[in-house]
Amino acid sequence: MIDFKILVVDDEEDFREVCRIIFEDKGYETYLASSAEECLSMLKEQSYDLVVTDLKMGGMDGIELLKAIKEKHISSEVIIVTGFGTVDSAVNAMKLGAFSYFIKGSDPEVLLKEIEKLVKIKNLENDNKSIKDHLIHFDYLLESNSNKFKNMKRIAEKAAASNSNILILGESGTGKEVVAKYIHQMSSRKNENFVAVNCQVFSEGVLESELFGHEKGAFTGAIEKRIGRFEEANSGTLFLDEIGELSLNTQIKLLRVLESRTFERIGSNRSIASDIRLVSATNRKLTEEIKNGRFREDLFYRINTITIEVPSLRDRKEDIPILIDFFLNQSQKEMKKKIVKIEDGLIDLLVVYDYPGNIRELKNIIERLVVLSDDGIIKKADLPDLKMFKYEENNDIKSLKDVRQIAETKYIKYVLEKCSGNISEAARMMDISRRQLFNKLVEYGIKE
Repeated sequence: MIDFKILVVDDEEDFREVCRIIFEDKGYETYLASSAEECLSMLKEQSYDLVVTDLKMGGMDGIELLKAIKEKHISSEVIIVTGFGTVDSAVNAMKLGAFSYFIKGSDPEVLLKEIEKLVKIKNLENDNKSIKDHLIHFDYLLESNSNKFKNMKRIAEKAAASNSNILILGESGTGKEVVAKYIHQMSSRKNENFVAVNCQVFSEGVLESELFGHEKGAFTGAIEKRIGRFEEANSGTLFLDEIGELSLNTQIKLLRVLESRTFERIGSNRSIASDIRLVSATNRKLTEEIKNGRFREDLFYRINTITIEVPSLRDRKEDIPILIDFFLNQSQKEMKKKIVKIEDGLIDLLVVYDYPGNIRELKNIIERLVVLSDDGIIKKADLPDLKMFKYEENNDIKSLKDVRQIAETKYIKYVLEKCSGNISEAARMMDISRRQLFNKLVEYGIKE
């Protein structure tokens, strides 16, 4: 069923039933009322996107019903159904706020086309609301008391004013995609598409089809033509997340596109012009990847005309209270739970913790606390592992790298224990690839 509710009002049962059949055949959720009074009663119980009402009915007529709907500020649109002899009254109804009118006996397609217009308007309004809500959240995530983050944001704003390719560096979970979207929003391409591709989630062959598209029959399973992300992002911004995961073969093809500003769909020889701003991101040190022969130096210089480094959460601890407040409000809305109290000392623990998983880890912790809360109270006992939030009291001073390794080791062991040693599941929970987790296990000497 289409998410669009129609309430048909008519004192003729046959007409109501015909409308139900026609509307439900098109996927609309349809309800019936035999009078204007019954309609108003039903409108008190739930909302409808559209009221289709006859003009002439016993008791309250269609015009009176329309006036009542508008006076009560009910959001339902109204289409008046009339006969040939009362078209003037229907036109007058439109002056009173009716969306349209339909003459009984006419082709039902005329009425359906009017309804389709309303569906498109509703979808557009929903899209605009979604964009507005997203931008509110988006702007909130860019609030900062950190000089490091403010400086990064200033560089991003200057970079956005150019058309240069941008490389965003930073640890996993620092919000690199948020920064990429901010660059797009601040650029001259802001009214065009922002298209994001996570390079690590696709195999090599699938990724090339994802990026460049393919023609029907180009390979087994290509049952129809597919538009790739380069085409989708034309005139806008293409964001390649985890670009360090690209195979050397795909790197060559990407370099060719960036140099020629053209590409071909798989299975086609026809060149397609590409006008995109490329923003890439990685948590890898690409200079080391180049030395080890895993990343092409010529591609590296193509993608990093401007480099932006997003600071880790432990380097912007002054922003933790802002982010806690944001994720707490977000979780309450999503889970429909009201938090009235935070246990004393909990915020202090959250502020001093180093967050090897960065903002993503903080978000997961806050969600956990809200889920496990009772009587609207979030408690220290519900933190994933209190040991993670305490430093051992000894005289050893360690480097930040060592402290990070200790914290990551504890957290990985904790998650693995929760997943009964299942590496794939643990990687999914920590929002990293299985390969990344396996590398951590080897690096830190953690036994599976």
